[in-house]
Amino acid sequence: MTPELTELQYMSCAVALAEKGLFSTDPNPRVGCVMVKDGQIIGEGWHERAGEDHAEIMALSNCSEDPEGATCYVTLEPCSHHGKTSPCSDALIEAKVSQVVVAMTDPNPEVSGSGLSKLREAGISVETGLMEKEAQALNPGFIKRMQAGLPWVTCKLGMSIDARTAMASGESQWITCDQSRQDVQLLRARSSAIITGSSTVMIDNPSMNARQSSFPDGRYSTNEVVQPWRVIMDTHLRVDPKSKIFTLPGRVIWVTSEEVDESLNTEQLTMLQIAQDQTNKVDPLLVLKWLGEQGCNEVMIEAGATLSGAFLCADLVDHLVVYMAPKILGDNARGLLHMPLIEHLSDAKQFTLVDIRKTGVDVCLTYAKE
Repeated sequence: MTPELTELQYMSCAVALAEKGLFSTDPNPRVGCVMVKDGQIIGEGWHERAGEDHAEIMALSNCSEDPEGATCYVTLEPCSHHGKTSPCSDALIEAKVSQVVVAMTDPNPEVSGSGLSKLREAGISVETGLMEKEAQALNPGFIKRMQAGLPWVTCKLGMSIDARTAMASGESQWITCDQSRQDVQLLRARSSAIITGSSTVMIDNPSMNARQSSFPDGRYSTNEVVQPWRVIMDTHLRVDPKSKIFTLPGRVIWVTSEEVDESLNTEQLTMLQIAQDQTNKVDPLLVLKWLGEQGCNEVMIEAGATLSGAFLCADLVDHLVVYMAPKILGDNARGLLHMPLIEHLSDAKQFTLVDIRKTGVDVCLTYAKE
C-alpha cells in the first residue's frame, strides 16, 4: 500500500493528468481528475479530446474499487449541462462520492458555479480553489474565450542581440539555435491555430505544423498532437496555392479582403473574407473573433515584422515569447517589429517579464501583457 498523500499532492496529480491533454482537447479545456478513498488513489482520468469522456468519467471508469464515499480531486468544476457527453456532476452524484475538491470554477459566466451547486444540493461536500493558479495556467485560452469571446494570443519572435531578424538580403536561416526551434514546436503543438502572413509564406515557404519528432528532449513524446489550424492573412491573395503550407495534413484558413468563392471550400481549406482595418490590411481583431467563434482557445502568431507589429499595435497579444540568439547583425539587418502606429513613448506597449531560461545557446524571454 502506498503512503497516504496530502490534498495538495492529490491535486498535483490531477494537474499532471490534465497536462496530458495539452495538445488535443480543443475546443474543450485540459482537465485532470483523481479519485481517492481511504487515503489511496483508486482512479485517475483526464480529458483526452472533444467528444470523448471528461476527466471525471474516465477516473470513475478506471476505479479499482467502488467509488462510493470517495473524494474526487478535479482541476475544473464538473459540468452540469448536456453536451456531447452527459453531465459529470450527475455521474459523481450517482457514484455517491462524499466530497469533491475543485481547483477552478467554470470560467463561463453563464454556467459558473452551477455544477458545484448541483453537487451541494445532493449532499456532497465541495471545496474550491486548491491549486487554482496551476489549473488556470493550463487553460488561458479556454478562460479568455469563455469570458471575452477571443482566444489567448502568443506572439513568437526570434531575434539577435540587437533585435534583428534577418540580413538586409532576407537571409534568416538560422538566427536561433536548434534547441530554440525545437522549443517552438511545443508552442505550436499547444496552439489551436498558427497565424502567419502572406510575405512569410512567399519568402520562406514554411510548413507551420507541429512536428512531434522535433520536441526537445523527448518531452510529451506520448501525448497525441492535434495539428493546429494554419491561418494565412493575405489581404490581396498573393500566396501561391501550391505553397507547402497547403499540402500538409490539417486545416488551412486562407484569410483575405478580396471576394471569395465559398463553394471552393473543402474540409481542409477554408477561404475566408474579412474586412480591412485602418491600415488597409485584413483586420486582426476580426480574425481572432472568427477563430474564437470556431472554438480556438490558443492562437500563436508566427509571422514577420509587419503582421506581428499589427497584432501588437491592436493590443491583441497576451504573451510575447522571444528567442534571443547571441549574435549581432548590425544596422542594415531587418528589424524585429514594424509598428508605425506608435509615435510617442506614452503609446508604448508595456509588458512584464514572467520567465527567462536558456534554450541551447539562446535565451528565451516570456512577457505577459500588463
